[in-house]
Amino acid sequence: MNKSPLFPLILSSLMIAMGIVLPFLTASNPALGSVFLLMHIPALLTGLILGPKYGLMVGVVTPLLRSVLVGMPPLFPQALVMSFEIGAYGLFAGLGVKLLPKKDVFAVLSLILALLLGRAVWGIGAAIFYPLAGLNFSLNIFIKAAFITGLPGIAIQLILIPLLYLSLKKTHVLDAL
Repeated sequence: MNKSPLFPLILSSLMIAMGIVLPFLTASNPALGSVFLLMHIPALLTGLILGPKYGLMVGVVTPLLRSVLVGMPPLFPQALVMSFEIGAYGLFAGLGVKLLPKKDVFAVLSLILALLLGRAVWGIGAAIFYPLAGLNFSLNIFIKAAFITGLPGIAIQLILIPLLYLSLKKTHVLDAL
């Protein structure tokens, strides 16, 4: 297959579209969005597949564009903070795959590290922007939101993303990149 320079842009655009559409699965109950974390999946997958630059781009653009197009999440402060968080997911997943040995177990390790670092970035962003919007934020709120409320989403990400990534690798779809 020909390695077109447009392919990463096209795949990134598809991932942004998925990040906009996937949260509609929980639209009947907006609180489920912070439980299942469906918008995070495309950025993490993009980082693993295309690398840190595209993972960062997909992660930053998706929540901001979804906010503007759909009105959810609210642009300030949620979408702004999410753009830092999800951008960090894509960036760190891509950096991990790029810098660690090219074995499947290290792709999963990259994902785990990206999830931890992305949550730290979310905490920093929330600590800065939530008070500016008049919202409370504390260490207890951070721990609850980042690790307890989102536990089902983290589980989905740790199961689904490696399955998708390793399936794409096994079928040689990623060889075209």
